[in-house]
Amino acid sequence: MILLLGATGYLGRAFAAELRKRGLAFTPLTRRAVDYTRFDVFFNYLHKLKPGFVINAAGYPGYPDIDACETSRAETVQANVLLPQTLARVCYLTKTPWGHVSSGCIYSGARIAHNGSLKIERDISSPEVRQFFDLHPEKFRGFTESDEPNCSFRSPPCSFYSGTKALAEESLSWFNLSYVWRPQILFDEFDHERNYLSKIQKSPKILDGVNSFSHRGDFVRVCVELWERHAPFGTYNIINPGAATTRQIIAAVQRFQRTGQKYEFWENAEEFYRLTNQAHRTSCILDASKLFTAGIKIRPLREALEDSLKKWQPSPQDERWP
Repeated sequence: MILLLGATGYLGRAFAAELRKRGLAFTPLTRRAVDYTRFDVFFNYLHKLKPGFVINAAGYPGYPDIDACETSRAETVQANVLLPQTLARVCYLTKTPWGHVSSGCIYSGARIAHNGSLKIERDISSPEVRQFFDLHPEKFRGFTESDEPNCSFRSPPCSFYSGTKALAEESLSWFNLSYVWRPQILFDEFDHERNYLSKIQKSPKILDGVNSFSHRGDFVRVCVELWERHAPFGTYNIINPGAATTRQIIAAVQRFQRTGQKYEFWENAEEFYRLTNQAHRTSCILDASKLFTAGIKIRPLREALEDSLKKWQPSPQDERWP
């Protein structure tokens, strides 16, 4: 039996749907039922229940976006740093394998091949880098799981959300029997406030950049498969292989949605931050080679994106926008 924390969240609901699809027994646990933020309460509960696996999809991403984390710092630290530490200690003491949802936003930039070597470029949202990506996407390499986060409290600038996610990974690094799953910019075929495709279609002005992306359904499927196939414990970048600029994503939206909607872009990141006063956004590319080494398959980004746009539809009733 699997214990699912954060089952009512954006990823939690997708995990629940995937577990039901596979016919796997699971218990969705809410803080209202059991306060799993308390070590003693969660230890006693886990010791009694004895699940075969724990999925932590709980966290504080900020509502409606990460800007809320800048002002709700106590809630962000509690959910994104202290909670994972509590779960890790309880699972360690009870010898329970578990998986934790982290984020790819702890990185900024990519490695770019130039004159026979790879150079890390932290700012891949600049017009010059985007244009180079359009011409030579094959020269861009993603960060691997062994790379130190470069968008964190230890390596600013970063948003408060990114900082807490990186800090959590640092604190979990010595625990065994655990997976750390990193998505990057979630999307799928369901219109939802947390779906990147929904966000850009409703944004009055868009910041362009180069990024990796994760289809929500593909992400949760891969997380479950890693556990089912007894893949080595550790950290995994779970993205749909390939990367894209925001303009390329918009072009795909226009091609499949055919609404005739016009989109306006910020001239650059400097203009965006100067006029909006929003939290630091990261553009980054992740490397998914470790997944393939573990024998896990995942669709290329272009296929997943086009499939989502072809099947675009309202969210299920229990996931509708408030």
